[in-house]
Amino acid sequence: MVTRAFPVVFAKHVNTTAQFYEWLGFQRHFQLPEQGEPGYVGLRRETAEIAVVSADWPQERYGAAIADGVRFEMFVYVPDVDAAVENLGRHGGTVLRQPEDMPWGERVAYVTDPDGNPVALAAATT
Repeated sequence: MVTRAFPVVFAKHVNTTAQFYEWLGFQRHFQLPEQGEPGYVGLRRETAEIAVVSADWPQERYGAAIADGVRFEMFVYVPDVDAAVENLGRHGGTVLRQPEDMPWGERVAYVTDPDGNPVALAAATT
């Protein structure tokens, strides 16, 4: 049985968005085309995977337009939430909510990727 599944992130600038997720610890394992500006990038972080594709993809493949507003939220664990938020400006994101300790035992901040998708950065506090 095949058990592989991953979300696909629609991006205005595929390489820029892929680089943001690489900053969060994902590694590029596949890119099309192999040289030049990519239209597709596959990324892995241990067993987690995501793909970043051109924002034109939904219209070209199945005639759907990308909606405005929040389309998904990515939740990513990082070693140090405060340091990640402090370094975010160099990687194309915007802080939506500063780090705070949550009652379930994690420190969490909310940022955006370069396409405005919310990304929660989290680390255990215990």
